[in-house]
Amino acid sequence: MDRMLVVVFDNESKAYEGKKALVQLNKEGSIGVYGYAVLAKNADGSASVKQGDDVGPIGSLLGTSLGSLIGVLAGPAGVAVGASAGLLAGSAFDVSNAGIGADFIDDVSKVLLPTKVAVIAEIDEDWTTPVDTRMEGIGGTVFRRAVSEVQKQIDQENTDAMKADLAQLKAEHAEAQADRKAKLQDKINRLDAKIQAQLQKGKDRREASQRRAQAKVEVLKAKADAVRAKAS
Repeated sequence: MDRMLVVVFDNESKAYEGKKALVQLNKEGSIGVYGYAVLAKNADGSASVKQGDDVGPIGSLLGTSLGSLIGVLAGPAGVAVGASAGLLAGSAFDVSNAGIGADFIDDVSKVLLPTKVAVIAEIDEDWTTPVDTRMEGIGGTVFRRAVSEVQKQIDQENTDAMKADLAQLKAEHAEAQADRKAKLQDKINRLDAKIQAQLQKGKDRREASQRRAQAKVEVLKAKADAVRAKAS
């Protein structure tokens, strides 16, 4: 199952231990790691990405989900991106893009306080024990949530509703007196711009999903190869 994983530690040293454990679990075939980053919450409320994934190329392809989750958890003070710039490129930093609920963000935010450090990852795992055992042994607090595709349906419903409103406005514009036409045309233009932006957002999300799907095939193939190598 595809999941977003956040493990919160008291300091960077522990977080890097957690990162190494995550990479090791991936090598063992216990989980599949699609991408990860180490995010430090600074004392002033800002955040810094200390490290990005080194388990494969997928990190740069996860801007829609993993990058958005990182951006949301970074908070309103923003995030300072170091060597991991590719991980966040193009991310809208929108919780809806991360494929998880706002309640998950709330739960994590209550623990990911200033001076805390988190390992944030998108993973494939069949059971939770391997990750929980390793992370809790290092002192990490584990949060996870299955990645949802619900936002796709919501986007379509919003677009359909706006198109219905646009059709109504155009019908009113056709029948309106001259003094009303300009105001209605302004509403039409603004609503049409919103529709186009929504359509573009959906297109970007679909393209990112296709890239992730291809990259995940490679990650899962590596996971299967590791399991076979371990068994031989």
